[in-house]
Amino acid sequence: MGSGAQGGARGEPSETAELRQIDALNRIEPPARAGQANGRDAQHPPNGDLPGRDGSPANGAGASRWRDALLLEAGHALAEADSLSDALKEVARLYTPDLALDGVVVFGVTDKFLNILGQSGYPRNDAEGAFRMPMTTRFPATEVARSGRPVYLSSPQEYRERFPATWPLAARHGRTSWAFLPLVVSGRITGVCLLAFRTPMAFTPDERGLLVLVARLVAQALERTRTSTAELALSRGLRRSMGSSEPAVPGISVATRYVPTGGGLVVGGDWYDIINLPDNRLALVIGDVQGHDVHAAGLMAQLRTAVHAYAAEGHGPDAVLARTSRFLGALDDDRYATCLYIEAEPQNGMLHIARAGHPHPVLRLPDGTCMIKHVSGGLPLGLMPDDHDYPVTDLELQPGEVMMLCTDGLIETGGHDMFTGWVRVRDAMEPGPGEDLEGMADRLIHAVHDPVAQYQDDDSAEDRVQAEAAEAGESELHDGIGGRRVHLAPRNEDDIALLLLRRDTDVRRPVIPERRLVLTIGQDQGEGLSEARAEVGALLHDWAQPDQVDTAILLASELVGNVLVHTDQAAVLSATVTGEPGHRTLKVEVSDRGDELPHQRAPGELASSGRGLMMLDILCEQWSVRPESEGKTVWFSLSEDAAAAQPPLP
Repeated sequence: MGSGAQGGARGEPSETAELRQIDALNRIEPPARAGQANGRDAQHPPNGDLPGRDGSPANGAGASRWRDALLLEAGHALAEADSLSDALKEVARLYTPDLALDGVVVFGVTDKFLNILGQSGYPRNDAEGAFRMPMTTRFPATEVARSGRPVYLSSPQEYRERFPATWPLAARHGRTSWAFLPLVVSGRITGVCLLAFRTPMAFTPDERGLLVLVARLVAQALERTRTSTAELALSRGLRRSMGSSEPAVPGISVATRYVPTGGGLVVGGDWYDIINLPDNRLALVIGDVQGHDVHAAGLMAQLRTAVHAYAAEGHGPDAVLARTSRFLGALDDDRYATCLYIEAEPQNGMLHIARAGHPHPVLRLPDGTCMIKHVSGGLPLGLMPDDHDYPVTDLELQPGEVMMLCTDGLIETGGHDMFTGWVRVRDAMEPGPGEDLEGMADRLIHAVHDPVAQYQDDDSAEDRVQAEAAEAGESELHDGIGGRRVHLAPRNEDDIALLLLRRDTDVRRPVIPERRLVLTIGQDQGEGLSEARAEVGALLHDWAQPDQVDTAILLASELVGNVLVHTDQAAVLSATVTGEPGHRTLKVEVSDRGDELPHQRAPGELASSGRGLMMLDILCEQWSVRPESEGKTVWFSLSEDAAAAQPPLP
């Protein structure tokens, strides 16, 4: 989900601004790069200055402009360099006969040591790769790092006299002049740049100014590559954390794919997640944060964590998205995100779906027919008003049906719109057996990133694709397989997150005996409490431990009483007994629509209330409070084969 290009001078890098100043000063066009090994191209110097017999321009003004033209061209290349090694190669192209630049080294600076970050023009060996010089050493680069001022050495004699201890390091390479310049970014020295020359240099004020400008460009390139490396490491960590977790409950099979954008990051703003919930339920999430940069990746990680946390708390799909939308709005009001959240019940195939501005899911029937499943939804995350909620769509996934969730990158990548992209997705999803989810996921990704192959045996591809191109207003078509002219150039323009889920047909589920009781006790129904106690007792008429029956009745009436006393809502009591006699489990839940969660207190000896949660702690095996989309649920459980509990308190 792109945020648009940032144009104009406001976002212009500082090195580009400096290069524009040179360009305006000299009014020249940079020479062509073709055939410029080490920048040595004297056939077409700028402004008509012809080279002399030795290959240099005939006059001093021409030489200066020619040198600046090389600087301008190398600077533009530096602004696009992806690595420090590429940047140093561009610096080495600044060679001219009167500026015989023959080697470049960039030193990194720490509190105690100097080390080599990159080099060009020097032989590489293990010793230099492990170069580590103490900052206390008498060496030109350490002096630059300590003082922040450049060091110019015009001759070997000057080098030997000023730095005798480290002169042998430089003598073996055969250079005659050296310039050591600080690399400064935001007022901080981040490194030292060594520029070595084969011929003697006088280092005139003009030459020093040129070298200082080169050092500025190298400093910017170094900082940019360091930032890119850090962003790449961050995105790799986020990608690994996403993983490909599998559902922990049978009945639902899942296949996932993630393809990052071509911008260099391993993960962008798209994500998917599979969350195992209590009661054998499953949450499936897919989302897309606006943008492709590292900020989008960071927001993605935070939103993914927020969705996971709200789902684990027990909120329904609508509440999860509503809370996440408020979270994003408070976190960053400049970005938004789309999301689709499904709470699945694998045992019966029920899906509860909430959608926040995300593309609709696609449903594939057992016979291969694919259709867009329209799902009600609300605005993207971060844009939904606080007093609004997301509608929930309930549907039953039939055995053998497959549902596909994806981000818009799968649909629109390659110049497609939502319609033509949907046709491409349908054509890739329909063939093949529905049992092979992994193969289906591979076909979908393959259709986006290698579209030529899918038309190899399709004789009607040319006519259909030509028609699509004409409708899109594209006149230039590329030669395809077998001489056909088809518009099949793949373009990785957006991240792709893909999640396929299928309801399995061959899962055998054991039949577990179950008893269930559901009661609603209103505020004006005082007699309902005694009726609830009687029905819970009847539900447990053959329970193996009579003491536990008394405990269950006491705790159930305590929870219902808390709702009637401390809220103005009705209490809904649900009691379930599952398992074989002698090994059964009782679970009692009491729900209400009140927002205030109960909290444990420490009542005094004569206090008349406040002991309900204390009794839950003492008498039952498990209990908890679960937030709902509206209100809350307090539950506890007892096991028939557990050790006999203490008798209930009077």
